Amino acid sequence: MRRFVYLFVLLPIAIVVVALSVANRGWVTFSLDPIGPAAPGWSLSAPLFVFLFAAVALGIVIGGIGAWIRQGRWRHAARQERAAADRLREDIQLLTERLEAITPALGPPRDRDAA
Repeated sequence: MRRFVYLFVLLPIAIVVVALSVANRGWVTFSLDPIGPAAPGWSLSAPLFVFLFAAVALGIVIGGIGAWIRQGRWRHAARQERAAADRLREDIQLLTERLEAITPALGPPRDRDAA
């Protein structure tokens, strides 16, 4: 299974990453100042593929956070169900202990066929 993942998923992704890096290796300036692009304080120069991969990584992080937030109601429901199951297990344990305490006082079970 690991070999399958490597050959059919990771290897093509690696080939695409290398191809994008080679094709977009020219230096660009990313500026956060829309009015005065000449101000170097609000700009960053790097190869274009760095910005492309940073944008992909940021998109993955934002998507993961969004999915985690959307699934919050199911996590909440799972916590409630787990707490209910724990309460039921405690009730079963308490009732089992009570039954074991009462059973010796009643004596051994009678044989139905003998009566």
